[in-house]
Amino acid sequence: MQRAVATGLLATFVGALGFIELRRLGLVPFAWIPTNHFHAVRLGFNLLLAVEALGLIFALAGTPGRAQGKQFEILSLILLRQSLKELVHAPEPIQWAALAPFVPTMLADAVGAVAVFALVGLFYRLQREGDEKLPQGEALHFSAAKEAVALVVLVAFIGLAVEGVSRAVRGGEGAGAYDTFFDNLYTLLVFADLTIVFLSLRHSFTYEHVFRASGFAVVTVLIRIALTAPPFVNAALGVGATLLGVGLAAVYPRTAAAPRPSPPAPTATDTRAARR
Repeated sequence: MQRAVATGLLATFVGALGFIELRRLGLVPFAWIPTNHFHAVRLGFNLLLAVEALGLIFALAGTPGRAQGKQFEILSLILLRQSLKELVHAPEPIQWAALAPFVPTMLADAVGAVAVFALVGLFYRLQREGDEKLPQGEALHFSAAKEAVALVVLVAFIGLAVEGVSRAVRGGEGAGAYDTFFDNLYTLLVFADLTIVFLSLRHSFTYEHVFRASGFAVVTVLIRIALTAPPFVNAALGVGATLLGVGLAAVYPRTAAAPRPSPPAPTATDTRAARR
């Protein structure tokens, strides 16, 4: 499946280059096909991110740490895509004068992507086996509930993708349709994360579990805000959200393993009151 997806992405990229060249030569009449070959680069990255987003939806049914890590992975790829999207303003061949105004934002997004990439590795190393263990019966019920949530998000994902493609073809607003698609997807993920948080409370209501689950939901909200933030702010906010996730992953095992004070022993007054 992975090889088939990669082959499809490659074929789409090469095909887009071919159609753009035909449009430049005046051999195809479709006005929505651009004449800059760098649009094929943006299309390839958009499709790659769509595939990664599909993997994120499947990850919802796994452990919270894995699902959160997948969001960080997609965030780093989005920042990389942001750094490359300005290439559509460049003439062919590339000239410094045309791209000079966009270089600072391209550099900021690229540096932010590398920072998130490095933090993702740290986040995964901090995950510990056994943190998510539940009794077998409860684990099966919780897993089935998360799969149901993931299925609902998958249906919505398909609907958003169809709507985005139709908008891009009808109105020629490929970049706008892409941005709207991921904005809507992350908004949907906020509600999906909160749903899983409340589902998890049916199986574990400890303070540490509630705090970590709610913290991961806050991280998702911050990522959602970063996607719509202006240049420079988006990279800083994305790195900050990843740092928050790393912090939660680091402190959770220690807090969960910390000894708790024993409840006070009942007094004679408490015993008499209980008998009454």
